[in-house]
Amino acid sequence: MIYRIDVRVIAPVRDTEVTDRVADAVRTLFPNAELREEPGRLVADSHSMDAFSERLHEQEILDTARKEFFRRADDEGFTFALKKQAAFRGVINFAVGNPDELGDIEVQVTVHDPDVEGVVDHVAPPTEDGTPVRPDE
Repeated sequence: MIYRIDVRVIAPVRDTEVTDRVADAVRTLFPNAELREEPGRLVADSHSMDAFSERLHEQEILDTARKEFFRRADDEGFTFALKKQAAFRGVINFAVGNPDELGDIEVQVTVHDPDVEGVVDHVAPPTEDGTPVRPDE
């Protein structure tokens, strides 16, 4: 199966933060992303969530990820937010509720092929008793 997606990562950079450190946090979770600096934020574009998916598997938070992806999904894609402090440590922690004082990292995924559910299943497959289950295998 071929997956075609556009991933945009937007990370606010506060005056008290070092831009390179915020860039490192983004690159840790999205190592293939091309970063650019804009006033008050970093914007990164990628076409892969493979490293992010690996981290979800390592942290064993696939069910949480699926819930977050589908919570803000539509026919075009899905969005989610991540805690910046956790990303500095290379840890995925979904941001829910009030934004952190440093600002949350926003991730926007536009799906071209196959469809939103197929991409979510690829990035964070459903689980059974905590073990990933791939319906297409």
